[in-house]
Amino acid sequence: MGARGSLARQLLVWQLVVVTCLLCAVGVLAVVQAGNNFRTTEGRRALSVAESVAAQGVVGDLENGPFELNAPAATARSFSGVDFVVIAGADRYVLASPDPGQVRTLLDTGESTVLSGRSWVGELDGSIVAHVPVLDEKGGKVVRMVAVGSKSPGFFAGVLDSPDNALRVLGVALVIGVSGSLLLARRVKNQTLGLEPHEITALVENREALLHGIKEGVVGLDPQHRITLVNDQARELLALPEDAVGRSVEDLDLNERIRDLLTGRATGADQIVLRKGKVLTLNRMPIDVRGAVVTLRDRTDLMTLRDELDASRHATDTLRAQAHEFSNRLHTISGLLELGEYEEVRGYVSRISSAQGEWRAEVGSRVGDPAVAALLIAKASLAAERGVGLRMAPDSELDRVEDALSTDLVTVLGNLVDNALDALGGEQGWIEVGVWQEEDEVRVVVRDSGPGVAPEIAEEVFEHGFTTKAAAHGQRGLGLALIRQACVRRGGSVEVHNSGGAVFTARLPR
Repeated sequence: MGARGSLARQLLVWQLVVVTCLLCAVGVLAVVQAGNNFRTTEGRRALSVAESVAAQGVVGDLENGPFELNAPAATARSFSGVDFVVIAGADRYVLASPDPGQVRTLLDTGESTVLSGRSWVGELDGSIVAHVPVLDEKGGKVVRMVAVGSKSPGFFAGVLDSPDNALRVLGVALVIGVSGSLLLARRVKNQTLGLEPHEITALVENREALLHGIKEGVVGLDPQHRITLVNDQARELLALPEDAVGRSVEDLDLNERIRDLLTGRATGADQIVLRKGKVLTLNRMPIDVRGAVVTLRDRTDLMTLRDELDASRHATDTLRAQAHEFSNRLHTISGLLELGEYEEVRGYVSRISSAQGEWRAEVGSRVGDPAVAALLIAKASLAAERGVGLRMAPDSELDRVEDALSTDLVTVLGNLVDNALDALGGEQGWIEVGVWQEEDEVRVVVRDSGPGVAPEIAEEVFEHGFTTKAAAHGQRGLGLALIRQACVRRGGSVEVHNSGGAVFTARLPR
């Protein structure tokens, strides 16, 4: 039958084993049931025959000896079909029996109650026996007893008595078993795509090795959005519990954006989400009506590199802006020199130096953390290039803080200032930055002269993926989400309200 028939052969063999065991069990049950029925039926018949013999007067007459008692015993045995009818005296010595050798021997009564004057039916020496006492005329004393019995059939006697029926039943069972096994094998073949058991085992082992060996996270979902499989990497990236398999996505401790992507309510390729301080990329692939497969990649390192690249880009933009501004000033100074306006040159240079020195001095006097101070000085040049004035709140004050808090402050301030510059849309305006160091937290307030934020979306702007900008693809909507993540990670908060423009307030516990 080849490789295709190997599964059918296995099923056929097991089917035959099951059918054989079933037939044996049924046969044993039938024999046991037949034995029970035989004992009940034969016991009643033996008791009836024994009572009829005991009721005859010739049996109860003590003057009658073995010769007179043989006749009624033989007659009862002949008409009833029992195997033996034995008459014994009160001393249990046999007086009449179909076996002459049994006469004048003791009758085995076993546990019989016949000697106490009560009838008894039971099994003795492989025979169903009934004992009936013969009482005297006063009915109080046992003078003789009658024992009637039939030998029990052997264990397989019922089967051997009707071999044709047994063979027919066995044949029908074999035909049904073989046909059923072949149909079952064909159905199993169809459901397993023609794979043999060893091929299925190898496929499962390879799948497990693949799922748990790759660095990408894989999550399988059924049509009801229940998790059907999850590999180690996905469990770690999403911080899923050990009992995640079988649970609905809605029941897991996941943020709304991740749930939307896993369930398909949000679509798109390479969707970025934030989870437990990690930046993840999700891709969801529906699988007909069976559910979907979601792959995850950890892009935290890439995002860190991107942030470092952005920092370098911002530094480059700042230098470019300063170079552009410096070039314009040189052109102005050159023109004044050509015109001979030496006093005007002196005043112009003095004003430039004074303006730059004032901003650096103000930042240096109010902000003691080098990283935050450097960020504000760099952002001032970038804002000046766009025609936006950057200023500090009058009562701002920040000492040097620990490295971790300094990094979070740079992230929060940098994104808030960039967001304010984008909100102004290239129009002239101003941005005010306030940083206050309190006893147990650092408070950052960034306000601008832009149009502000609509009250109905004051909370949504901090959700990853939300943006009011035209180009809503790619990394848009990630900056404010990173701000919230940095604040929440430290146990703080961030909020926004309008007061002549948007006012963002971030609190970062120390």
